Amino acid sequence: MQVLNWDKQTQKKIARDFSHHFDTKIFKKVTRILSEVRSRGDLAVRRYTRQFDGIDLPLKRIAVSESDINRAFEKIQVKFVPILRQITSNVKEYYERELKSSFELRGKNGVYLAKRYLPLERVGVYIPGGQAPLVSTVYMSVIPAKVAGVKEIILCTPPNRDTGDVDPHILAVANLLGVKKIFRVGGAQAIGAMAFGTRTIPKVDKIAGPGNPYVTEAKRQVYGFVDVDMVAGPSEVAIIADSSANLDYVTCDLLAQAEHSGGIPYLITNSKKVIEAIRKRVETGFIIQVKSLHEACEVANAIAPEHLEILTEEPEKLLKYICHAGAIFLGPYSPAVIGDYIAGPSHVLPTGGTARYFSPLSASSFIKSSQVISYTKEALSKVREYVQQLTEMEGLFLHRISMEARFVEKGQDKKVKVRDRSLE
Repeated sequence: MQVLNWDKQTQKKIARDFSHHFDTKIFKKVTRILSEVRSRGDLAVRRYTRQFDGIDLPLKRIAVSESDINRAFEKIQVKFVPILRQITSNVKEYYERELKSSFELRGKNGVYLAKRYLPLERVGVYIPGGQAPLVSTVYMSVIPAKVAGVKEIILCTPPNRDTGDVDPHILAVANLLGVKKIFRVGGAQAIGAMAFGTRTIPKVDKIAGPGNPYVTEAKRQVYGFVDVDMVAGPSEVAIIADSSANLDYVTCDLLAQAEHSGGIPYLITNSKKVIEAIRKRVETGFIIQVKSLHEACEVANAIAPEHLEILTEEPEKLLKYICHAGAIFLGPYSPAVIGDYIAGPSHVLPTGGTARYFSPLSASSFIKSSQVISYTKEALSKVREYVQQLTEMEGLFLHRISMEARFVEKGQDKKVKVRDRSLE
């Protein structure tokens, strides 16, 4: 691991090297893929599946069938289902507590204000395939959407290069969670299909789930056509450790993070003993040496990591100094892996410093709101003068006339004067 002292040069390095980068080549490739998917639909999806996943799927095989689901259940271990039930219970319990409630406000003279929270109608979930199909991402993404009340969830995941099948555990979990539409499509073409819609794959309102740099860039480009959960990058963990930290725990947690493709482990410590031990055990990543644990929190906030472990003598005391992190794990028996699989909160987290402004995936990620405003004529008359002044200040005279029209009596001259301007 590369050892860095916490100074202005390291701060600049973090801002420059440890955050998301714009790759012109990926941008151009993804732009071309999305443009073709938008114009040619399923044909483009099939073409890019053949090109990138190495398998030519007939259009009728893009959608996973009921017989595919049945075969998936035959392939998985029986004990997997009760394990899933326990995990599902943990995740549901966590998210049911965070849902926002609609509210009403009634003011004087008949003013009525309200806010209505409503679930999105259709959501697309992307599940990476590759060497390590992320089965856990299925329930970590689908359950928050189900708790929010989303009516329809569709799922896209890449097909196996040899068989064209989808990992049976992904299919089983999705089916048990009530996902009815699953498609053998991966990469930027899957994001484009969900964003624009094809004859086979429905257009969604929001896309959630992690992916490779092409998936990430595709999500960035389709934002606005649909909503996206976040623009995520390589997985990362930062560990704040003092001299009391168990070196085996620190080592294992750093190595676990490096197991992800492109995963980045950071160790932040004020202990030379920890530095000397870990740099011999772990090759990949960065060690940032600090003068104090307070400075360690400053470093963590600068990195704004996806996962932050605090392995110090009194981890709870540092929590109040942490402002930017996707998920925070306190103490020696709270490894990041517990958040990956079973604790409850979703493991779909902001990466690459985006925890400064993105939040973890949650039930509220699948909720939108509408504002309700109702005034009586008496209530409107009370604010009439204020609106007049503001519309004149902004020079939006038709806005003022929209207000004044409410106070023109029947049979009265319908010319509404606004200084030197008037409309008949």
